[in-house]
Amino acid sequence: MIKKFIIGLCSIFSLTACASNSDQNNENNTIQQSEEIKMDGKKLVVYFSHKGENYNVGYIEKGNTAIIADMIAEATGADKFEIVPEKEYPVNYSECIEVAQQEKRDNARPAVKGDIAIEDYDIIFIGYPNWWGEVPMCVYAFIEKHDWNGKTVIPFITHEGSGMGGTDSKIAKATTGSNTLVGKGLAVQGKVAQKNRKSAQKSVVNWLTGLNVNK
Repeated sequence: MIKKFIIGLCSIFSLTACASNSDQNNENNTIQQSEEIKMDGKKLVVYFSHKGENYNVGYIEKGNTAIIADMIAEATGADKFEIVPEKEYPVNYSECIEVAQQEKRDNARPAVKGDIAIEDYDIIFIGYPNWWGEVPMCVYAFIEKHDWNGKTVIPFITHEGSGMGGTDSKIAKATTGSNTLVGKGLAVQGKVAQKNRKSAQKSVVNWLTGLNVNK
């Protein structure tokens, strides 16, 4: 249980480490990954990003995750698809986190606009902000529309202190049949994405080089 005083000190969107570490370890033990995952082929960056008022960066015209998604796509030559809910999340920070928390409680699947044939791609990057220690529900709504068998799935996330927070394991479980690179995802602080893009770009390039994913 996340204590009230921690919520007051940290972003409500981020996950504190207290409960997630053991969950992540347990989940990782159940996920089988190929030792010969191919890191070449047609690439796609799928992402959800929230603009408007965000914790630690104020009002922004371009979401933190969208910035990182653009960097990944540029570096790899990947196509992009933005997950956009039919009912947009509130621009106001406090209102947005209330909606995000309620969706998590309800295990909701908010409808999203449009679609893309992920079946046409080999490597799929999935990006999102860490909301309440969870993948935003609209991302699950997109994932559950598709067959992920044989795909290489690589998560990336923006946060304000929690890092990946075990959400990579949740992505692995949601994309049944994929080779999800649990433990090899990228976590970038939202403040860095917004205000120190040179540093964010360096993190993206170093990460992709380590994965041996290039154009």
